[in-house]
Amino acid sequence: MSFIIENLATILISLVLVCIVAAIIASLVKNKKKGKSSCGCNCAHCAMAGSCHAAKK
Repeated sequence: MSFIIENLATILISLVLVCIVAAIIASLVKNKKKGKSSCGCNCAHCAMAGSCHAAKK
C-alpha cells in the first residue's frame, strides 16, 4: 500500500496517458472502418507516393 501512495502521481499520469492512447487508437480504428484515411492526398511531397495510390494512376 505504501508503494501506491508514494507513486500515486506517476500512476495517475500513466493511467491518463494510457486512456489518451486508447482513445486515439479507437478513433483510428473507427475512421478506418468508415473508409476514412489519414492521407492528405498531397502526393507531390510524399515519400510513399509511388506505392500509396498506385491503383489510381
